[in-house]
Amino acid sequence: MRALIQRVSQVSVNINGKTKSEIKAGLLVFLGIEEADGPDDIEWLARKISHLRIFPDDQGVMNRSVMEEDGNILLISQFTLHASTKKGNRPSYIRAARPETALPLYEKFILRMESLLNKKIATGKFGAHMEVALVNDGPVTIFIDTKKRE
Repeated sequence: MRALIQRVSQVSVNINGKTKSEIKAGLLVFLGIEEADGPDDIEWLARKISHLRIFPDDQGVMNRSVMEEDGNILLISQFTLHASTKKGNRPSYIRAARPETALPLYEKFILRMESLLNKKIATGKFGAHMEVALVNDGPVTIFIDTKKRE
């Protein structure tokens, strides 16, 4: 699994001109799932994101997590996080999981994040064409790959 995480002051996702979800302060998480992903990836990544200390404390140091801030999360599925540009100019998405594999893992990831945060998280719609509007706070943008665990 790969996640691109952005600390945001606001974000919304629109589908067909209608707002599907929106949050104020919190995290926008783009999630890419590959065929080799499973329950261990879900657990590791959900814990990492929920405990990631990227919100400022009273001294302005990034020392607080989304859990400590009681912040919100907007989760968007994004297979293009597994793009390979090694050959040519057209990205290959061969590592991205097919929908029949990715959708159940995406849904399990949502449930695990909600369990860790003890509240609902906002989402896009799996497989839909979405328009995401955000204000990146900081800016803070972090990329995590469960296969590298760094």
